[in-house]
Amino acid sequence: MPYSLLDDVAASHDPIQIIGKLHSAVLISEEDWRVIQEILYLTSIPGMRESIMEWLKSPIEECDEELAW
Repeated sequence: MPYSLLDDVAASHDPIQIIGKLHSAVLISEEDWRVIQEILYLTSIPGMRESIMEWLKSPIEECDEELAW
């Protein structure tokens, strides 16, 4: 597999579908794979999804200063 393909996937964050005669696969960057795994883990924790959705509704002014960028 050409390294330029890996570089393109890593830079663009666009998955590439690879279609073979018997099977298909999707190429994504390692960074994107890790993000997907983290999201799956966090959303598997009971109540976490609801907690995140509630947090997203909070005005930035109400967030802790330590968490502000």
